[in-house]
Amino acid sequence: MTRRSNRTTIGTALLAGLLLLAPASVPTAMAEGESFPSLAGAPLAEKDLADGTTIVVVWASWSPRSRDLGARIDAIADSWGAKARVITVNFQEEPAKARAFVEQQKLKVPVYLDRDAVFAKRYAVTSLPFLVVLKDGKTGFAGKLPADVDTVIRRALQ
Repeated sequence: MTRRSNRTTIGTALLAGLLLLAPASVPTAMAEGESFPSLAGAPLAEKDLADGTTIVVVWASWSPRSRDLGARIDAIADSWGAKARVITVNFQEEPAKARAFVEQQKLKVPVYLDRDAVFAKRYAVTSLPFLVVLKDGKTGFAGKLPADVDTVIRRALQ
């Protein structure tokens, strides 16, 4: 097994473990009125996900596959920003750590914090980075962020 595949396997195992260790009292869906805090601006509320098209990339700075995220998310925003809201959700990190990563990656889209894994549980996030495509609140796609993201998003929105 290569060094890179070892890190990937370890990262996936850590993510799965974190999801399993999250408090049992954490709901798997957002309660009415509940929201995710933003690094800058208004929080993300359930109603924001229920209207129109939203493309979400879930990430964590410790994930090796998130290292080139800025360029990938910019490409998604350039392709789909006129047709959908493009946002990111940080998986269970402290705001300062997420903010430092955002500045390093120069992310230009809104960043929301999923500190209690509510979003991750709701959309069954199993790897990072992870893509969720929502249309009027319904999930069109939820899975690993693919190399050919435009094709996946296009199919999810058909």
